[in-house]
Amino acid sequence: MTEVPKIHKDMIIMDVVKEFPEAMEVFFEYGIHCVGCSNSMFETVEQGADLHGFNLDELIDDLNSVL
Repeated sequence: MTEVPKIHKDMIIMDVVKEFPEAMEVFFEYGIHCVGCSNSMFETVEQGADLHGFNLDELIDDLNSVL
């Protein structure tokens, strides 16, 4: 059985950080520093990856690896 990731592409960045504070380090490593700005309250993980030009699947894998 395949494990469902705890963090997925449709989650709002601020919600991810609130629920999984350890994910903030991964966002910073990717250069996604908006975790504290107002955009993070509305922007999904997928939108953040697209905006910053990162591979979404790799970002999701890295986020879930720190949980």
